[in-house]
Amino acid sequence: MLYFDHAATTPLRPEVADAMVNTPWGNPSGLHGVARAAKNALEAARERTAILIGASHPLEIIFLGGGTEADNLALKGAALASPGGGVVTVATEHEAVLKAANWLGTRGHPVTVVGVDRSGRVDPEQVAAAVGPETALVSVMAANNETGVRQPVRKVVEAVKAKNPNTLVHTDAVQAFVSEEIDVELLGIDLLSLAAHKFGGPKGVGLLYVRDKARLEPLLHGGGQELGRRSGTQNPAGVQGMRTAMELTVADRDGFRTRVARARQGFEAELMRRLPDVVMTGPSDDRLVQHSHFRIPGVAAETLLIRLDQAGLAASAGSACQSGATEPSHVLAAMGMSAAAAAGCLRFSFGWNTHPDDGAEAAAVVVSEVGRLR
Repeated sequence: MLYFDHAATTPLRPEVADAMVNTPWGNPSGLHGVARAAKNALEAARERTAILIGASHPLEIIFLGGGTEADNLALKGAALASPGGGVVTVATEHEAVLKAANWLGTRGHPVTVVGVDRSGRVDPEQVAAAVGPETALVSVMAANNETGVRQPVRKVVEAVKAKNPNTLVHTDAVQAFVSEEIDVELLGIDLLSLAAHKFGGPKGVGLLYVRDKARLEPLLHGGGQELGRRSGTQNPAGVQGMRTAMELTVADRDGFRTRVARARQGFEAELMRRLPDVVMTGPSDDRLVQHSHFRIPGVAAETLLIRLDQAGLAASAGSACQSGATEPSHVLAAMGMSAAAAAGCLRFSFGWNTHPDDGAEAAAVVVSEVGRLR
């Protein structure tokens, strides 16, 4: 199987599996030696993950169940903890952000969704213009999960803080972390979401960075774990797996970008050479190196994906979180793409175990199956 759906999930790195198996298994909230061993492993991972994203203190890291929970805690937690409770976000955000914002809106919180240009990028000044005295939080992702288009996060932060220094800025960096340097201090953000399974870690574990000054209302109530910010028995093995995956990812970023760039370039060059009517999505110089999003006129993406799967190639038509959805992608609609055009779009996403020559091989399979359909 040629696997090109790393944006949906990645295979577990062998080193991660080893680290998880060797993690103390106790409940970190206990007082005996078995519990203390698990607690020590958990806190060591907290210290290390904080360093890997440039956080100033380990207690700015909240461990939780993944990117969706992190996004929900960031938006709902910030809004519920603020007197104004307003939220500003962007039309192409992940649905975890947009649906959390919509939930807040149905409960009386001021919510503004800012549009993007045809390339999928947002104007920082338009974001700042939507910020008012009641705005508790602005959420703008580092890079889009469907198209790979990067957002000008640092410029958004500067524009928002100039308008209202008290407004928090959150970034969903779930897709970007594997290939982009993510440093919370350099970006100037107040909250950051990550999910381990997007970069060779386990599913069901993630983190939310929360700058020490930021106040969040907890969404889960119970035993008061994570300093009362996220109750529930912690997952030391999962956290250790995420820590290991983060370390491997950061250490290999330059190599990753080199290998994946070669694979993607080979894929796109061969695809466009043999299918000259292919239309690429987004700017070629401002998207994640691991994303290739395109459409083939006259070919339904769903039909082609079935044929590719039968031929031993796995790809997708967009966000895996929208599996079974009948509506066109909200990301592509926000970019001004028609429903008919969006129905022909495919996403190929490359990952840590992609071989540089895999791209050209995948393109040959696509061309062959398109020829059969046509």
